[in-house]
Amino acid sequence: MRGAVAADRNETTLADGAQLPLLGLGVWQVPKGRECVDAVRWALELGYRHIDTAQAYGNEESVGQGLRESGVPRDQVFITTKFHPARKDPVAELEGSLQRLGVERVDLYVVHWPKGGPTWAWPGMERARELDHTRSIGVSNFDVGELQQLLATASIAPVVNQAQFSPYEYRKGLLDACRGERIVLEAYSPLGHGRHIGSKTATGIAQRLGRTPAQVLLRWCIARDVPLIAKSTHRDRLAENAQIFDFTLSKADMAELDALDRTGGTQRALERKWW
Repeated sequence: MRGAVAADRNETTLADGAQLPLLGLGVWQVPKGRECVDAVRWALELGYRHIDTAQAYGNEESVGQGLRESGVPRDQVFITTKFHPARKDPVAELEGSLQRLGVERVDLYVVHWPKGGPTWAWPGMERARELDHTRSIGVSNFDVGELQQLLATASIAPVVNQAQFSPYEYRKGLLDACRGERIVLEAYSPLGHGRHIGSKTATGIAQRLGRTPAQVLLRWCIARDVPLIAKSTHRDRLAENAQIFDFTLSKADMAELDALDRTGGTQRALERKWW
């Protein structure tokens, strides 16, 4: 079926041996209820095998319902949720997430942002893993300095750092630092919440390749070996976003896209922190 993800699921191996699909559906700002349920169900029907949610999103129950309605076996779907750092206990919060999702464990549990400092929540994250509430643990929105602080105290190192990443946010310093520590940088908002789709550079490359600007932008992440989380609640757009594994970008295409970076190759995860 056109628009479906290739059968091999296109995964990358995390430092702890887990397999993370390169393409995921994100449900940030998708309200709980039928819209979220349908987005998850459609994505799984189209071949997506990673769903990314968070306690802060308020839609974990709908994600679980979408998983069940899809009929895709639980062991074929990689589920990520994130610890809300305004709360106190990562273990207790994850136990609530598991109830809402209707699963025995998640595949990846992430500190959503380093509120209150990068290290205080980590012992609880490690306990969650030891209790088998999660297969893997990671972080999100951590810059290089925050990662270094965490690694200096952690017994179990994070295997993922989620960050805003795209040709316009080509955080090469952060990417290189993560790779040096065997941490996979995972891109969220690779389309800039839709803003980047109007890119003249991406549009020109898309026209030459017979693709869409969104597909070009997402393929750039894949070509950089960066897993990505893309959001949509429209079945046709979900299918479009999945059609990124059957074409390649040339070196010239990649160079054009690289030149869009507005961060100066930063080691930061964000230009402005919200906490």
